[in-house]
Amino acid sequence: MMNNFTFSIKSIAFDEHYQPADNTRITTNFANLARGASRQQNLRKTLAMIDRRFNALAPWDNPNADRYAVQLDIISVDIHIQGKAQGFPAIEVLKTSIIDRKTKQRIEGIVGNNFSSYVRDYDFSVVLLEHNKNKPNFSIPPNFGDLHGKLFQCFVSSSEYQQHFRKPPVICLSVSDNKTYQRTRNWHPVLGVEYQPDESSLTEQYFKKMGLNVRYFMPAQSAAPLAFYFFGDLLNDYSNLELIGTISTMETFQKIYRPEIYSAHATAGERYQPNLKNPDHAATDIVYDREERSRLAVEQGRFAQEHFIKPHQQLLEQWAAQYPIPEISLTEERAIA
Repeated sequence: MMNNFTFSIKSIAFDEHYQPADNTRITTNFANLARGASRQQNLRKTLAMIDRRFNALAPWDNPNADRYAVQLDIISVDIHIQGKAQGFPAIEVLKTSIIDRKTKQRIEGIVGNNFSSYVRDYDFSVVLLEHNKNKPNFSIPPNFGDLHGKLFQCFVSSSEYQQHFRKPPVICLSVSDNKTYQRTRNWHPVLGVEYQPDESSLTEQYFKKMGLNVRYFMPAQSAAPLAFYFFGDLLNDYSNLELIGTISTMETFQKIYRPEIYSAHATAGERYQPNLKNPDHAATDIVYDREERSRLAVEQGRFAQEHFIKPHQQLLEQWAAQYPIPEISLTEERAIA
């Protein structure tokens, strides 16, 4: 039963020529930008924003703020069920690489960053909605997120992951607009000042089932904290440049998708509650269809239901009941690599 699933990994450059593949979730952040008449302009501006932010966060030995460039690859992961010819598109993440123009080096960055999953769409846009339909009080279904969490951990602990990536993933998301965050005294030279939420969110609980812990940091010159989901020790398992690659990439995306929060004119204070209706912000001129993204999430959840959950429901339930949660951390060999 433990050997029923294998994974295949494909990589495509996210650059100004990027076009989404047929099986890419259209609600994926980078895919949304790469559609329509403004696609190439969107991509060029986004990549330039990422480079500017990276150099601003890495000012040492960088007097002209142009030493580094960030290259992004979209990592697509298909899950294969033993005996079935067709794989299912399970996960898409981003992989950063840093180009040091001074030394001519290419520095491997962090994999993860953005996180995209059809099964997560199924959980939130099908299971959760149907469970709460016509009910007066919101509640969480039993075992909500268990299958998705175990599939994710199965992938990260797989030989396929180990062969492609030397460190565990870090996923970087927006803060929740229905939570309040309190500034702490803890400060990191790259991640910035740490915040703590007043209570746990459903997203935190869902990612916890994926084996991921979360911490909230607001880097220098940022308007709001970012949520960092990770295995192991976020502050010590990754180099400064690796962390800056993730911050510059995901803060740029958030400025496009959540300008009310991440391009706000007022910076988060001691106590901070994000506001998606905040009018005092500077929106980018990058075209992004937030309404379409919300609508398509339901369609993509139904796709996962019809093409993955229903055809293999009995196997998936049996596998999830028996799958042991692996220990995922930096081994000595991977830490040195």
